[in-house]
Amino acid sequence: MMLVYFHLIACCVAIGAILISDLGILVRLYQGRIDKRAANLQDLKRTVSGMLIILWITGLLLIGRDAVGDGWNYTLSNPKLQAKIIVVALLTLNGILLHCRVLPMMSKASSLLKLAAGQRTWAIWAGALSGVSWLYAAFLGVARPLAWKTPLPNLMLAYPVLIVLTFAGMWAFTSWAVRKTGGSSEGLFMNSLIAPSDATRRSQPNGKRQAAGRHPVSKNPAQDVARF
Repeated sequence: MMLVYFHLIACCVAIGAILISDLGILVRLYQGRIDKRAANLQDLKRTVSGMLIILWITGLLLIGRDAVGDGWNYTLSNPKLQAKIIVVALLTLNGILLHCRVLPMMSKASSLLKLAAGQRTWAIWAGALSGVSWLYAAFLGVARPLAWKTPLPNLMLAYPVLIVLTFAGMWAFTSWAVRKTGGSSEGLFMNSLIAPSDATRRSQPNGKRQAAGRHPVSKNPAQDVARF
């Protein structure tokens, strides 16, 4: 009973963290804001990684407990269990991609809007696969009436469809946000590089900016003539 409890808690915590993060990203995209809080991504990374480890440990213990009573062949031949293992395995592989490639890119760029087009597509695809996989795994976990009654292909039929639909919706929304902010991600990146130098020049007094554009004039004309 406690194994099931901790298994469900790990799944709920991870889904909650992902939904809160995704909702925040959608709000910032809609508002066209650039979020500099990269620490949030690191917190999300640690939370989801920890919950995924707990999910694997408790899940394997639950499978082992059932196999002791019913036998390994009987337990592993359950199509619902097979579907859940496939989804969680894909979720784990996608998590490795997220943590090794996507999250470092997001932390450096601080926003989907500042990623290059190819990088942004990778990030959206990995995010769609992650969100759908967590929700689908949770659905399979509570769908006890489907155990032994529904074939594996039927259980997995909606999974790729939901991933594609989620990716398409998020890609369209992000593309709209890029157009709303006034250009491509390359333009946003160049603006982020140029803006600090412009601000530095504007903060300088007029005298210093004028002096930077011409040669210094000596107060002694004789020394000036001697130089030539």
